[in-house]
Amino acid sequence: MAPTGRAAFLAALGTLPVGFIEPSWTGILAVNSPLALAMMCDYTLAAPVRTLHFTRSGDTTVRLGEIADIDLTITNPSNRPLRAQLRDAWPPSSWNPGSEATASRQRIEIPPKERRRITTRLRPTRRGNHHADRVTVRSFGPLGLISRQGSHKVPWTLRVLPAFHSRRHLPSKLSRLRELDGRTSVLTRGEGTEFDSLRDYVPGDDTRSIDWRATARHSAVSVRTWRPERDRRILLVLDTGRTSAGRVGDAPRLDASMDAALLVATLAAKAGDRVDLLAYDRRVRALVQGRSANDLLPALVSSLASLEPELVETDARGLASTILKTAPRRSLIVLLTSLDAAPVEEGLLPLLPRLTKRHVVIAASVSDPQVERMAEGRGESEAVYGAAAAAQAQEERRKTAERLTRHGVTVVDAPPNELAPALADAYLTLKASGRL
Repeated sequence: MAPTGRAAFLAALGTLPVGFIEPSWTGILAVNSPLALAMMCDYTLAAPVRTLHFTRSGDTTVRLGEIADIDLTITNPSNRPLRAQLRDAWPPSSWNPGSEATASRQRIEIPPKERRRITTRLRPTRRGNHHADRVTVRSFGPLGLISRQGSHKVPWTLRVLPAFHSRRHLPSKLSRLRELDGRTSVLTRGEGTEFDSLRDYVPGDDTRSIDWRATARHSAVSVRTWRPERDRRILLVLDTGRTSAGRVGDAPRLDASMDAALLVATLAAKAGDRVDLLAYDRRVRALVQGRSANDLLPALVSSLASLEPELVETDARGLASTILKTAPRRSLIVLLTSLDAAPVEEGLLPLLPRLTKRHVVIAASVSDPQVERMAEGRGESEAVYGAAAAAQAQEERRKTAERLTRHGVTVVDAPPNELAPALADAYLTLKASGRL
């Protein structure tokens, strides 16, 4: 039970004249007794809230930054009309202020024995599972003097998947892949290629590609065409340790690494390669293995949806052992980690020979554009000191990248918006050179 502002206004309106003319409790009670009686009648006529029935339907998954519609159906089983204010509570991270999301509070009117459906529009700002909280209903009587209030648990889970902003680069990368695959240009035989098909000879073709047996069978000169080898194995490794929690712009480094991993995985699946994913810090946080090309992307985004950085130092020895166990055959290892000098020199560098002996390794890292802007600062002493610190940080990253390159590792270091296409280009370059 809760009085409304209208009841408080009427009570004050009746009490103030009595207090000024002839102050007495008897006069106050005489004036407010009819109001109290009206409030009791209003409470009796208000529809009960405990007997309301609620059901949910709508979206269960949505990409980060997109809109999800959750429908809530309210059934009024009583014989009194329901005039109420309803609040459908969700976590604060389910709302994006200033977006197209609807307000959580809505006015509803439901006649007796009928139902109504309202839609709550969410635009989450964080990945993971978002659980609906309570539905609170405040039912008003016909006079609007007093209300009944109650809360109901109506469970619903909205799974927010990674945004995958880099998918806009996919058409251009697929176009380059088709060129490598021989669908828009003819390849000659070389390292890392396999037989594709036969076609008729045209002037200018390499005579070494002529298939004399096929020529004898078809009484026409036929030549072999080639394409990069397929069915290569790729293991995407996400370092979820403390360095992945560092924020670059508005998001942690891990989010940019996820975006790059999704682009490379989609591209590799289109190329006919087998893609697995491992997320690790001191233990396995996510593992996706043995998925077909059609099931790969849904499995990846589902496993990455609730993945968060852990504020612990990554166990490099355990990571290397897990990689070798997960990829027993020769594979391309794409390690999305940090190029900070201390973690690399003390953890990763001593273990690289174990990985590069068996696998091809790419190390990808997210650089901070703010450091580049600081390095260009001039003028005031504060800006000069900031530029010196930024230049020192850039030099340390460059030296770390050189150490990794000397061990046979391909290094990709780029800002968040450029990491995904740069990593995809590195994959395509290795595929074109036959190193996979």
